[in-house]
Amino acid sequence: MTSYCDHCGRPAGEGDHEACLAARAMEPPRYCARCRRRMVVQVTMRGWSARCAEHGTLSG
Repeated sequence: MTSYCDHCGRPAGEGDHEACLAARAMEPPRYCARCRRRMVVQVTMRGWSARCAEHGTLSG
């Protein structure tokens, strides 16, 4: 099963994702790491939630 970068949406095994990892320290994920769908993200005062239509909700 292929996994994807949750910041840029490209396959996790291709290329360098150093910039993505740095951005993810400050931002919620944009893409589902399992299916590459763009997620619906909501940022609140206490954190964030990101919902994939296929795989459900993540929170941080």
